[in-house]
Amino acid sequence: QVQLVESGGGLVQAGGSLRLSCAASGSISSINSMGWYRQAPGKQRELVASITSDSTTNYADSVKGRFTISRDNAKNTVYLQMNSLKPEDTAAYYCNVRGVRPGWRDYWGQGTQVTVSS
Repeated sequence: QVQLVESGGGLVQAGGSLRLSCAASGSISSINSMGWYRQAPGKQRELVASITSDSTTNYADSVKGRFTISRDNAKNTVYLQMNSLKPEDTAAYYCNVRGVRPGWRDYWGQGTQVTVSS
């Protein structure tokens, strides 16, 4: 089994910054893609950013230029640096890992709350 432990959420004023971390542990030989999704109340879960094993990144248009995703393959950890935060960034943020070997499975974290006050 694989466990994901997220950290770094919290309350911040608009214009501030937060850094989310997600560490994967367990039976892991490699991870294809790591990413972050978010879900605000009454809205669907949406992709925020993802990064593949060769460091190819993908961002939602709403966060381009403000958020940066990175990963440490040796630690099986993914980070999301969030700058210039806006109230509309308020949501529960979920870590997602895909293509975890052995088995090529996907896993979700438990979620961490990010609240941006105006």
